Amino acid sequence: MSYSLWISGDIAFAQGTYESRPAGTAVIAVTDLFKRRDFHPLNRAPSVFDSSYVGLFASLGDLNAEMRRRRAKRGDS
Repeated sequence: MSYSLWISGDIAFAQGTYESRPAGTAVIAVTDLFKRRDFHPLNRAPSVFDSSYVGLFASLGDLNAEMRRRRAKRGDS
């Protein structure tokens, strides 16, 4: 499973993909971390062409590491 990430203001979207098919989307505050239970198949993520698109991550751990890195860069605890 891989994850695409978008960050728009104080909101972060992540969409899980399995073999190139969407497998649920989560929406959280940028100060939080993603959990498996956050992902729901009915939620929709922005387009990969949206300017808020950050990138593709190989695992939920990698995705949360990026969230931590961005939080540290902003100076949030």
